[in-house]
Amino acid sequence: MTTPPLASGGSDPLRPLLDTVLEALGEGTRARGGPLPRGGPEAVAERLRAAVGDVLPEEGDPEALRHVVRALAEGSADPADPLCAAHLHCPPLAVAAAADLAASVLNPSMDSWDQAPAASELESMVTRALANEVYGDPPRGAGNCATSPNAPAAAVTTGGTESNQLALLLAREMLGPTTHLICGANAHHSLPRSAWLLGLPTPLIIPTPTGTLDPTTLDATLKTISGPHLVAATAGTTDAGLIDPLPEIAAVCKTHRARLHIDAAYGGGLLFSERHQSKLTGISAADTVTLDLHKLGWQPVAAGLLTAKAPQDLAALHQRADYLNADDDTEAGLPDLLGRSLRTSRRPDVLKIAVTLKTLGRTGLGALVDQVCDRAREFADLLDAHPRFELYDRPTISTVLFRPAHATDDDIAATRRHLLSTGRAVLGRARTDGRLWLKTTLLNPHTRPDDLAALLKLVEGTTPR
Repeated sequence: MTTPPLASGGSDPLRPLLDTVLEALGEGTRARGGPLPRGGPEAVAERLRAAVGDVLPEEGDPEALRHVVRALAEGSADPADPLCAAHLHCPPLAVAAAADLAASVLNPSMDSWDQAPAASELESMVTRALANEVYGDPPRGAGNCATSPNAPAAAVTTGGTESNQLALLLAREMLGPTTHLICGANAHHSLPRSAWLLGLPTPLIIPTPTGTLDPTTLDATLKTISGPHLVAATAGTTDAGLIDPLPEIAAVCKTHRARLHIDAAYGGGLLFSERHQSKLTGISAADTVTLDLHKLGWQPVAAGLLTAKAPQDLAALHQRADYLNADDDTEAGLPDLLGRSLRTSRRPDVLKIAVTLKTLGRTGLGALVDQVCDRAREFADLLDAHPRFELYDRPTISTVLFRPAHATDDDIAATRRHLLSTGRAVLGRARTDGRLWLKTTLLNPHTRPDDLAALLKLVEGTTPR
């Protein structure tokens, strides 16, 4: 048997394979014919099994790349389709996907400098720049790769869940194992789950009847529980895209000497927009902030970060393994990468982020943020003017909740599942104010008003009257 070519052996082995992948993606997309495959889970599974066949045959299939990629494309949800708008699941930028290919080909392993010489430095540059976006020191656009030992820092993660877990870990190491997590009922599920994983006391969850964490209630709560405290606020809730009153929450935390974490996995991208960044006023008061650029950053998964105002907080991650970061190597100037992550082997997710930031700049990214926020407002206007729909509230970011007027919760759940099973639209669901709502999370900058009108027509024609 001929030894297969390696991806890193120059461009020649990849060129015909890239053509095959692109053709198979196109074939699969055309076969799907919409935002989601038709027929529901069983039909999708049956088609995939028929297309792939024996996963580990006795003899290999030289056409496997074409067959499997085509089958996957046919059976995938397409976040680039305007009617695929359920989740915080963005269509990735082409330039980011291309950079991700380079990362796969070069395959740096981010656990020691001698496996990732350039990627380790690129990670340092990008994490410093993004930490400075959050904390504004030094001023944005001026020396944003400064190497002051007191400059804010960041760690690359797999997304919001790992970032939130890391934030709780750092709080535990700074404050001790009796640290109480206090957050709103609107907080992401990964926060109380992380408290459980880390052996922290049972979190205190404050009801959020308005959808956001009330500073007065937080203040009263902190008075009743002995410290230490970690307060977690949210900038972009999963259900409705709401932002907690960050300046007021920060002031309460300062009064009670509570540590503050802000989960801005969704809303953090507003920092790039001159029009919308004021919605994040107060974020720089946080000790740690979760960012997730595979949401309002248009990156392929994964592209998360946790920023830390005090860089020494990240020292809690430091580990020693002689084969990766021996003391004499570190003293000789070889960068130590083990203290940058909870993971050991990890791919250079920072490459696609770096290429995107450099290609689009703050202005280009801000324009994308503005576009999806504009689409959300236009969709809300359309709903407001439509007699057969009810709008939950004006959008804060790019999430819009709505429901057909006079429909029951059961009707709404059935409508959503029917659209999923027929592959015609992908809508989310959210339960708030005691009722079930359809959810659109508009992250596609190419979505147009006509697409939104078509979506409403589709929902109207599917919902029982």
